[in-house]
Amino acid sequence: MSRRRRGRRRVLGPVVSLALLGLVTAGCAIPTESGPSGIAPSHVPFNLLSPVLPTTTTTQPRASSLVPVKIYLLASSGQLTGVDRVVQSPAPLASVITALLAGPSSSEVDNHMSTAIPNNVTVLSATPSAQGVVTVNFNDAFGLITGTAAEQAVSQVVATVATQVGLGTGVIFEISGQRTSVPIASGAQVPGPVYLLQFIP
Repeated sequence: MSRRRRGRRRVLGPVVSLALLGLVTAGCAIPTESGPSGIAPSHVPFNLLSPVLPTTTTTQPRASSLVPVKIYLLASSGQLTGVDRVVQSPAPLASVITALLAGPSSSEVDNHMSTAIPNNVTVLSATPSAQGVVTVNFNDAFGLITGTAAEQAVSQVVATVATQVGLGTGVIFEISGQRTSVPIASGAQVPGPVYLLQFIP
């Protein structure tokens, strides 16, 4: 009789152990719900309530990165006329001159404005000095401008530079790195620097 009881205990022992293991496992199971539910803010891991978005390496320039400048075109009378343009900040002088070389817009052409500078002219550099003089280096096409157009082209550049840098600024002209003489209002050819006052009657 005692042997049967001991044998039954051996058989029932593993069964009870399995039952207890099942209860423990059920208690540790991940609960599931039919739909999403809210989480209290106190249970949200740090920084997930206000995450920092990752930055990207490609950004589009904003309107605030453009600055207004003034260039000088020619009115129907041939007089210098200032018009507004916008260039990328911080507006290096070469960019301002490049805006000048782009010539008048279609609406400005409709208003009888023009330029004496051909569209094949490009600025290679524009270098200011501590003496209030700016050296502007153009490609060879600028040196091919002749006659009255040459004087007008020089005056457009000088007025644009002086307005950007200072009205007393002188301009030295170079063609492909070589200093060149340019005409002023009196008709004389001068090696520069050239000043805005030399084009004002």
